[in-house]
Amino acid sequence: MKRSDLTEKILDIKRDKGWTWKHICAEIGGMSEVLIVGALLGQMKLLKPQAEKAAALFGLSDSEARLLNEIPMRGTDMPPTDPLIYRFFELVMVNGPAWKELIQEEFGDGIMSAIDFDLEIERLPDPRGDRVKITMSGKFLPYKYYGASGNLPGYGYKED
Repeated sequence: MKRSDLTEKILDIKRDKGWTWKHICAEIGGMSEVLIVGALLGQMKLLKPQAEKAAALFGLSDSEARLLNEIPMRGTDMPPTDPLIYRFFELVMVNGPAWKELIQEEFGDGIMSAIDFDLEIERLPDPRGDRVKITMSGKFLPYKYYGASGNLPGYGYKED
C-alpha cells in the first residue's frame, strides 16, 4: 500500500464516521494536534503507541499501523495551489526577508528549526470576523563555521 492510499482510507473513514480532527486527536493523544493530523495526512510519522491507537480507532491492519510509524516523504509541490496553503507561502515570500533579518539580528547567523519546533493554532473571537492565531516556536540553530581555529567562534551565535 502506498502512503497516499492510506491517507485516502483514513479521510474516507473520518468522513463516514462524521469525526472531527479534534475528536481524532483526543482519541490518539500524546502529541500536538498539528503533528497527529499531519501524520494522518502522510506528512509526519506517529510514534508506535500513537500509531497503534490510530489503527484501533480507524480499524486499520497491522501493516497499515506500521506504515503510520514509518518516516514519510514530506512536502508538496511548489508553489502550492490550495488558496489557504498558498497564503502561508505568500506570507513567507513577502515577510520572509524581514523575519530573517530580525531573527538573525537577535540570535546571530543561523536558522529557526522546523524539526525542533512547536506550532499552536487558536481561534480568537473578533466582532469584525474571527481571527486565526498561529504561534510558532522553533529552536535557534546557529551555523557551524567549519575549520574555525584560534579565537574565532565555532558557531554563529550573536557576538557581543
